[in-house]
Amino acid sequence: MAEPYRIKMVEPVRLLSRPEREQRIKEAHYNIFNVRSQDIFVDLLTDSGTGAMSQEQWAGIMLGDEAYANCRNFQNLENAVHKVFGFRHFMPCHQGRAAENVLFSAIVKPGMLVPNNMHFDTTRANIMANGGKAVNLPCAEALKPFEDKPFKGNMDAKKLESFLSENADSVPLVMVTVTNNSGGGQPVSMENIRRISEIAHGYKKPFFIDACRYAENSYFIKTREKGYSDKTPMEIAGEMFSYADGCTFSGKKDAITNIGGILAMNDSAWFEKCRARLVLMEGFPTYGGLAGRDLEAMARGILEGLDGDYLQGRTAQTRYLAEGLKKAGIPVVWPPGGHAVYVEAKTLLSQIPQSEFPGQALAVELYREAGIRACEIGSIMFAEKDDKGKMHYPELELTRLAIPRRVYTNSHMDYVIEAHRKIKERKDSVKGYRIVKGDGPLRHFTAWFEPVEN
Repeated sequence: MAEPYRIKMVEPVRLLSRPEREQRIKEAHYNIFNVRSQDIFVDLLTDSGTGAMSQEQWAGIMLGDEAYANCRNFQNLENAVHKVFGFRHFMPCHQGRAAENVLFSAIVKPGMLVPNNMHFDTTRANIMANGGKAVNLPCAEALKPFEDKPFKGNMDAKKLESFLSENADSVPLVMVTVTNNSGGGQPVSMENIRRISEIAHGYKKPFFIDACRYAENSYFIKTREKGYSDKTPMEIAGEMFSYADGCTFSGKKDAITNIGGILAMNDSAWFEKCRARLVLMEGFPTYGGLAGRDLEAMARGILEGLDGDYLQGRTAQTRYLAEGLKKAGIPVVWPPGGHAVYVEAKTLLSQIPQSEFPGQALAVELYREAGIRACEIGSIMFAEKDDKGKMHYPELELTRLAIPRRVYTNSHMDYVIEAHRKIKERKDSVKGYRIVKGDGPLRHFTAWFEPVEN
């Protein structure tokens, strides 16, 4: 279907010349995060906070109540959160990673283990920052990027059962990320969520959902899982959260806001601990680091993000890009998820070893070729050394093309496809990179690189 909206305001962008792009990426030390936004033509770095808000959200911003405590926008957000998520308690935060920080700093102690289908970068880093270890238990098909399975975001239930039987005393909670961003934006089935909930509760462990893309996950359950085709995304989301004890949530994704997030839970004792951390880190519990106008935009976006026509158009654009790349011979994670298309970079650039970061090499080439900004989700983000100093590389070496919500047209997607086609024609000449500055679990944000000269 065509996009279910009309454009009423535009933001001009300019494509720099090839020599200018070469200079900008060199000045950025070959880290695409360091390139200025005005020097980007199509920005697919992230879908987080980059969407276009609706006329209803912009109208809501004009109704911002900037009272310090208990503003009316908080009350509207509270109503939306209870309607969609259903948890007993919640607190606003300035974004999803802040919700993670509040939760894990209150709950995770040194030596604790937090299992997930696949942790994303800040989730993993926040657990590590509090002395814990993030443990990934993806289903087998999650690591087979070209295998066409409907719910490759699932957690391996048998592995979780085994893990908890051996480590239950060290596990403060069990998490599942929907959709699975680190594994190609793949959805998690309702059957899997229900089963993980049963296992966690069987060991008396709270079950939390990293709910950044809850709406897209609900839509995939509707369109891919038996028994849900006649249910609305709102109804599906309600069932999904009914199996959980809480969630972290970035409003910058499926609530289509430019800032904002929430932490929600049922346990009153945990809530009191987290609320104390929130006041210290984010602000008073009814604003959590946000202006009243931002609370209002998120309140409206939480409901708007579950609109069926919007979700159909959103996922259709992602599939359009994925199908175009696949037709052009570009190896992409299949089937496409909701928020992004993931290129399997170590397959496309097979001459570059993982130690030289093929995902980063493709991101640099996309900027060089066409002024496109993408994000490496591979060895820079997830490789780590063991206790003996041996480097372990992730099984997936991806370059993510994250599509901002309601921002680009399919003409832009055609442009991205053509850029990949041109890079493929000269792929053997593309070089890898080494890190010259930067370390730690979030090094991808700030590291400096240089090309590997053969």
